[in-house]
Amino acid sequence: MKSTLKCLIVAALLTPFAAQAQMPQDAIYMNKRQICVAGMYGYSSWNQYWEGSLKRENLNIGTHTTQSFMLMPVIGISKRVNVILSLPYVWTSTSAGNLMGQRGIQDASAWLKVKAVQVGGFSVNAVVGGSVPLGNYVPSFLPMSIGLQCRTVTGRLLLNYRERKTGLYITAHGSYGWRGNTRIDQDAYQANDRVYNTNEVQVPNTYDAAVRLGILRKGIQTEFWAERTACLNGDNIRRNDMPFPTNNMQATSVGWYAKVQPHNIGVNARIGYVVDGMNVGQSTSYMLGLLYQINFKK
Repeated sequence: MKSTLKCLIVAALLTPFAAQAQMPQDAIYMNKRQICVAGMYGYSSWNQYWEGSLKRENLNIGTHTTQSFMLMPVIGISKRVNVILSLPYVWTSTSAGNLMGQRGIQDASAWLKVKAVQVGGFSVNAVVGGSVPLGNYVPSFLPMSIGLQCRTVTGRLLLNYRERKTGLYITAHGSYGWRGNTRIDQDAYQANDRVYNTNEVQVPNTYDAAVRLGILRKGIQTEFWAERTACLNGDNIRRNDMPFPTNNMQATSVGWYAKVQPHNIGVNARIGYVVDGMNVGQSTSYMLGLLYQINFKK
């Protein structure tokens, strides 16, 4: 039931250019010698979740809440090559029961985004990224854990078309994520209907696909989006048991995003809702960010 910040995070996760910040899931680029620094606060909560395909609630937890603050600098290497970095601080809590939330620095991430093809308003973009755990959090203490404590590598192909006169655009992307093993504080664990006598847990790989429809004009951007994230394999949460890193977590989300940045300073906001899933909470998430762009002289 890892919350979809992505941070699924998932990241899940999220912008234009009189001064324009941009993310690993859009086709917007900073120019050479430009840096945009974003500070973003995220809030996600749920009181129902899917135990496998069974939707239920747990009165021993009540409402589960994940909050985060993320620092994200975006660096313009050239007008077709950008580097995106992120470092989130995350904390969790519940409204009922005795489970103690975790808090701390989660995983440091880095992305390289390249505009490989540009023909008129159509572009093909390649994105590769990865993350490394930094915090000393406990990955098996789900749903209170702030992450899965495993290294990741993700490859993404992103297609974008923007009509230049109106600013209307459509973006679609697909990704594949490789996830390394994680270590837990026990000598054995149960998963996939068997017992493993080791403290090393294989975390399932992931894929995601999304489509975004919006408008991008000078200093203003708004869009509606739909996204599907899922593991390629894994097991289900056992009846009345806690989640575990081997679970096959799946989520289909929809939402809205907007940004206003007429000059170097701007703000952005994002709303998301999980409409369907497996082994995840049916969360509603919000994000609010402050952006500042720095232009270096030649």
